[in-house]
Amino acid sequence: MSLRLVPVTFAQACQFITDWHRHHRPPRGHKFSLGIAQDDVLVGVAVVGRPVARLLDDGHTLEVTRVAIAGAVPNGCSMLYGAAWRATKALGYRRLVTYTQHGESGVSLRASGWRNVASRPPQPGWSRPSRPRVDHGTADIARSRWEPSN
Repeated sequence: MSLRLVPVTFAQACQFITDWHRHHRPPRGHKFSLGIAQDDVLVGVAVVGRPVARLLDDGHTLEVTRVAIAGAVPNGCSMLYGAAWRATKALGYRRLVTYTQHGESGVSLRASGWRNVASRPPQPGWSRPSRPRVDHGTADIARSRWEPSN
């Protein structure tokens, strides 16, 4: 099986995430998206955007906000994480972060040279009395923050 990196539009990435992501909807925006194809068929996408956490949004940091793979694609996630870091550096950014939920091993991140840098406790969600939000099933889950080690 030969995988190769391919460009994807934000619309293509969002549709792929809608079809294949296990627990998240597509993000609201991005700085760039990239994909992997097998025999000219899109089998994975990564979306990179501004950090969701306000304190990390310093103009030098980006976040991999979504990675989705169609079924079982060996090394697909690792390929996307590695390519996302290379593209981020090529654009002049200094830092890239992403998160995994409690219970996800992070094996693809470790395989592509990322390290676990922080554990985040469960949060009650995005809704506040001053700005109500709909829960999308990802609240109250602990997370780990990851960064590339090189």
